[in-house]
Amino acid sequence: MIDAAVTYPENDKLNHAFHTCGVFSTIAFFMINAVSNGQVRGDSYSDGCLGRTGARIWLFIGFTMMFGSLIASMWILFGAYVVPKLEVYPGLAVFFQNALIFFSTLIYKFGRTEDLWG
Repeated sequence: MIDAAVTYPENDKLNHAFHTCGVFSTIAFFMINAVSNGQVRGDSYSDGCLGRTGARIWLFIGFTMMFGSLIASMWILFGAYVVPKLEVYPGLAVFFQNALIFFSTLIYKFGRTEDLWG
């Protein structure tokens, strides 16, 4: 995304509002990974704001933001670049930024063990 922003500094080639997808994707990354799997199951978290239900709501909001950002990046790719037959590279940069943040979130959330955390 940085390469596309440097290559296309004009607002008509790469609209600066398209960066918000990456911002929301990054916020969702931190929201999803802030909740451990034990908190969602209710093993290690019983007090606090709504207990296990609060952790599940927080995780749901994070996944909703993540999927929304990914869908919005696809909409930007096709709606702003593919259909009008413009140069596709800025749209691909927005899409791949969000897709890579999405997959890294899934790998970091579900691809690790939390037994060593204590």
